Amino acid sequence: MVDLGFLLITFFMVTTAWTKPHVTGLNMPANGDSTNLSDKVVLTVLPGKSNKIFYYNGNLNESLKDNSSGVTNYSIQNGIGEIIREKQKFLDKNYNGGSKEIMILIKPSADASYENVVSLLDEMLINKVGRYAIIDINEDEKKLLAKKIP
Repeated sequence: MVDLGFLLITFFMVTTAWTKPHVTGLNMPANGDSTNLSDKVVLTVLPGKSNKIFYYNGNLNESLKDNSSGVTNYSIQNGIGEIIREKQKFLDKNYNGGSKEIMILIKPSADASYENVVSLLDEMLINKVGRYAIIDINEDEKKLLAKKIP
């Protein structure tokens, strides 16, 4: 029995040494002028409290006027992943460059949990979104988020 115990200990010591942790790369923007984006390619998501997300397409004021904004969650079927896929389909049909041109701006509020931000980053990988950024939420968006997600 002692031999078996030492064999198991040796096995686990060797196999854990072979597995290396996988780290996700972080790409930082190059120094220089900022890039102007078309409002058609931008989707902004504002994770808030209670696992809810407010999202809007393009410019905030225009999106509120034409009703292209809403509140969703992290569910598999009707959550933020579905919103991203709809935006990608729209770009494939209506924009030169297609869905690879999508830019998602993630603006977490103070009420958003770390888990919610990680879930959004997972959605970027699942939906093969190549361009996304985590940036600060502005005051107008904070006020709107407080109204939409009480």
